[in-house]
Amino acid sequence: MRSVVVIGGGIVGLAVAAELASRGDRVTVLEKEKRWGAHQTGHNSNVVHAGLYYKPGSLKARMSVAGNASMVAFAREHGVPVDVCGKLVVATSEDELPRLHDLAARAEANGVPAKLISASEAREYEPEVSCVAALRVESTAIIDFPAVCSALVDLLSSHDLRLQSPALAIRSASGGVEVATPQGVIRADALVNCAGLHSDRVARLAGLTPSARIVPFRGEYFELRRTSLVRGLIYPVPDPTLPFLGVHLTRMLDGSVHCGPNAVLALRREGYRWRDISLADLADVARFPGTWRLARKYARTGAEEVLRSLSRKRFAASLARLVPAVREDDLVRAEAGVRAQAMLPDGSLVDDFLIEMATRQVHVLNAPSPAATGSLEIAKYVADRLTDSME
Repeated sequence: MRSVVVIGGGIVGLAVAAELASRGDRVTVLEKEKRWGAHQTGHNSNVVHAGLYYKPGSLKARMSVAGNASMVAFAREHGVPVDVCGKLVVATSEDELPRLHDLAARAEANGVPAKLISASEAREYEPEVSCVAALRVESTAIIDFPAVCSALVDLLSSHDLRLQSPALAIRSASGGVEVATPQGVIRADALVNCAGLHSDRVARLAGLTPSARIVPFRGEYFELRRTSLVRGLIYPVPDPTLPFLGVHLTRMLDGSVHCGPNAVLALRREGYRWRDISLADLADVARFPGTWRLARKYARTGAEEVLRSLSRKRFAASLARLVPAVREDDLVRAEAGVRAQAMLPDGSLVDDFLIEMATRQVHVLNAPSPAATGSLEIAKYVADRLTDSME
């Protein structure tokens, strides 16, 4: 029986641990927080993505499409709340129509069930929406990802699960690895790094020089007071020249409607508010040349995101492009999330999942959205790569 230590107790780490356990490995999971899924998993929009946005053949495309099916099946098998409600991607002006058609073609290439519909057909789904046309995506779902984590923890009940156990040091030793924790040293045959916001730092602890650096972006959300304005999920047509999807509206399982996310640079790795500041984390970002190259490339967009972060009126105006009835006083600030985005030294954001290997080690270095959707598929891929790393 092979022993594996998994660093990180978010949905990806727990999914990897469960997959390894199902293959007969003995697993130890180290999570530095007091609870599972404390960061990206517990602060996202709980959407099971369909896979239409991603480059055909990419890891994101393959694992999102397959992950949509496997995640919904897992939820139904384990009693986790899930609703396959579908969503609308809406073109709000004629000049967005070519991009909407390109998105429809990408959906077809990725095997995503989607169809172009007229404005009147879109209003049958969402009476308050404003658009000239839309793409209806049938397989998008909403779920409770923290509940998925709880189900994975239950599956791992016979294994060694450790909360409040950060990895302090890592070294290769005697045909395996040793990981120092506050509770002592753990010896294992292999290691998987799923540390999310700290994945690059864990990789360096393990002796790697990762090809990318994690730069944290805070995603800011509001809740909608008048939940009757939105029946399901309403997304804008993404601008391929910009790094993120843009603000959208999502009806949650409890009937609340989340609006966002706005995206700004977080001032610490776990910076959920403007006042959450780490001088060490800021220095880390400032020393990285990619930060300045990204800032120059997206200076105007970044400034607009900051202004929208500071202005409820601007945030409401962005939402009103999709649903004109939304007003400033409809918005109630909600909990933010922080996206662990890998960046290359040239300032480009890593577009696909990034997984790097060393002897007896696999490091998941870029797993932002749709990683929660694809987590069960990522787990299979990582388990295969871990076997490769030991041959």
